[in-house]
Parts: sequence; C-alpha cells; structure tokens
Amino acid sequence: MTGLAAGSPPASNIPTLASFGHNPWWITAIFVVIIFLFLMLSTLFMIWAERKVIARMQQRPGPNRAGKFGLLQSLMDGIKLPLKEDIVPRNVDKILFVIAPAVSAIPAFISFAVIPWGPIVSIAGHHTPLQLSDLPVAVLLILAMSSMGVYGIVLAGWSSRSPYPLLGGLRSSAQVISYEIAMGLAFVPVFLYAGSLSTSQIVASQVHGSSFHFFGYIWHWPSWYAILLLPSFLIYIVTMVGETNRLPFDLPEGEGEIVGGYNTEYSSLKYALFYLAEYINMTTVSALATTLFLGGWRAPWPISVWAGANSGWWPVLWFLAKVACFEFFFIWLRGSLPRIRYDQLMRLGWKVLIPAALVWTLIVATARVYRQQGASPAVYIVAGLIIVALLTMLWRWESAGQQRERDAAEAAEAREASASQRPEAAAFPTPPLDLPHYHGIGLASGEPVLAGVAEDGTKEVGGA
Repeated sequence: MTGLAAGSPPASNIPTLASFGHNPWWITAIFVVIIFLFLMLSTLFMIWAERKVIARMQQRPGPNRAGKFGLLQSLMDGIKLPLKEDIVPRNVDKILFVIAPAVSAIPAFISFAVIPWGPIVSIAGHHTPLQLSDLPVAVLLILAMSSMGVYGIVLAGWSSRSPYPLLGGLRSSAQVISYEIAMGLAFVPVFLYAGSLSTSQIVASQVHGSSFHFFGYIWHWPSWYAILLLPSFLIYIVTMVGETNRLPFDLPEGEGEIVGGYNTEYSSLKYALFYLAEYINMTTVSALATTLFLGGWRAPWPISVWAGANSGWWPVLWFLAKVACFEFFFIWLRGSLPRIRYDQLMRLGWKVLIPAALVWTLIVATARVYRQQGASPAVYIVAGLIIVALLTMLWRWESAGQQRERDAAEAAEAREASASQRPEAAAFPTPPLDLPHYHGIGLASGEPVLAGVAEDGTKEVGGA
C-alpha cells in the first residue's frame, strides 16, 4: 500500500472546504452544464450498454439498427417518448400527478453537485477544484436528496387513484425506509475514519494508509475504505441496489405482480422522467460508492506509482472508470438474478443488513477509541479473529436451525402424501369428468335434452 502515495498530487492541488465558493459565475455555470450533460449522456450510454450486455448474456444481438453498434438507439427512444400521446386518466389528482415525475427527477440531479471528480486544476487562469460545491455535511445532502426522490414515487402512486400504482408507491416507501437506515449506518464507520462528512475530505483521507509496527516490521493500513471497512462496503453495495429499485429489488414496479407499479398510469414525457431518474440515481450511487470507498478520483494501484497519475485532468478518467465498473455491476445483477419476494426483501433489510451495520459500527467505534489511546495493532487482529469465529458459529447455528425447519416441513409433506394414497382419496380433489347428467340420464321427464347430446346418449365434442 506504500505505492499509493507515490502518485499523490501536491498539497496545493488537494481540495479542501476552503477551496470552494471563490469561483467566478461563468465557471460555476460551466460546471452545472457539464454535470447536466454528463448525467444525460451517461443515461443514454447506460441504457445502450444494458441492452447490449444483457443481449450478449442471452446470446442475441441487441440493438444494432440505429447508428453504429446501435449507439443511437437510446437517443431515438428519448426523442420518441416525448412525442407519444400524453394520456391522463380521468380520476387522477392532476396537480400531484403532474409534479410527481419532477419531484423524482430533480433531486437526482442535485445529488451530483457535491461529488468530487478531480483535484484542483487551472481553467483560464483560475484554480478551481473539479467539484461544483462541497459542504461539511455533503453526504447528508445526498441522503436527503435520495429521500426526497421517493416522494415522487409515493405521490405518483397516490395521485393515480388506482390500486396497482398505490401498491407500488407503498412498496417503495417501505423499501426506502428499510434500506436507507442500513445505508446510513454503513456510512458511519467511514465518517469515523475520515473525521468528516465532506466528500472532498473523505477522498483526501484515502491518500495512503498510515503505518504501524507489528512483530518488528513496518506495515501500512489499506488506503481504500472498501478494503479497510469491507463490511460497510458490502452493506452499501446491497443497499444502493435497493435504493435505486433495480433487480433483484425492483418490487415497486414488479410487472409480474402489480402491472407497472407506481408508473402504470404514466406515459410520454412523464414516464420518461421516471425512467431518467432511475438511471441518474444509478450513476449517483455509483459515484458515491467511488467517493466513499474506492478513493474517489485517485488512481488505483499500480497506476498510482506514476507521479502524474493524480494531477491535472487524468483523475477524471480514473473516476469515470470506477463509476463504469459499478454501473456494469447493476447490469450484471439484472441479467443474472430473479426478483425476490417482498417478504424476503423486508427480512433482508430489517433482520440482516440493519443488525449487521449496527454491530459493525459499534466494533469500528470501539476500535477507533482504543487506537487513539495507543493500543497495539495486534489486539485488533486477535479481536478480529474472535469476532470472525463468533460470527461463524452464529451462522452455523442459524443454518442448522433452518435445516431443521426444512426437514420438519419435508416430513410433514411426506405424511400428507402418504395419507392421500388411499383409494378413496385422490391427491387433488377434482370432480369426475363424465357425469351422468352430461348425457341426459336422470333428468325428469319433459325437460329438454342437453345441447350437444345425441339420441343414443353419446356426447358430441365440438371445437368451441
């Protein structure tokens, strides 16, 4: 991990909170336009890449008509959607029905304003960090905007005055509450190690790992929080998929259960805004994962050995490459996993992710306090091994309990199957297929003979 510091930029090129708020208006306007265009173009590219990658996984060509390699297919769909007929059902709450897509899409754009995508560079003689803005509580702003975005989904379901959109909105609100708690708890260890909630400071805290002595040797802590705080990273990976309503957690719009969910009654541009918000949120949570856990815009090893890797405009390339890896992860999940049941979704959030995040946060907080008091790293390693052993024992105990439940269920099914093998009892209580009255037998005199029955008592079978 010592090589990660070799490509560190000079201290004057590392942004701090004092670096913001001094840009002329035209640089701020350029950054706003760049972020808007980046999010729009990344959405078009993401849709095209998703269709191509999933088509490759399913052994079919995918989009290949509009433009070279089908690159213009997403653009054509984006032009087509606003030109479609905008159908508004008669009984909807029109005010909420119209503003719901905007409430869902606008916070998705705002969240990217505090994402750093490069160091301090010179633009027309002005030194400015490659970040629109930063706050002492920048990560909380992103969490707040993700919470605001779900209001658009809930309002869409409520204003549609239809059962399936309402069910989709309720599912979304319950899902966001469940997974945002676990996501917020996964961020706490990062805040404890970085000492700040500012995104630029969190990136700066991952420059290189601090050194420590162990058995007479000098070692270095990992610099990326994805390695140092691996449980937080794994919890965030799961929760970010739940936050974006993507497979296997796309229960709010499960087409096999509730038609289209919250956007069932939407069409044309309003539907396109929901579609846009989903893909922008995917880019935002990918950029946030890059910032908090993968060193942000800093080059990975071994590229970081190069002295100029983290200077100038090169860090933008490393940042985009990391974001692209996370977006490919979204595509891979969609093409690989089926949709889970709603009870499984809630059980995972409340019984697995939240308790695991709580326990991990307490462990990290205790370790930080103990380390600040000058404890030896050997104590951490021994304590970590003990915790791993306890978790392994807990997992084995839980697995054994689940196996006993499965064995009991199989035994009960076997007993029921053996009881249903009697001659007078069938496995499934189906009625006889050829009852006497089908042929007019047993009918009172004077009643008409059933249609389709011949005089000899045989039944005619037609094709209808």
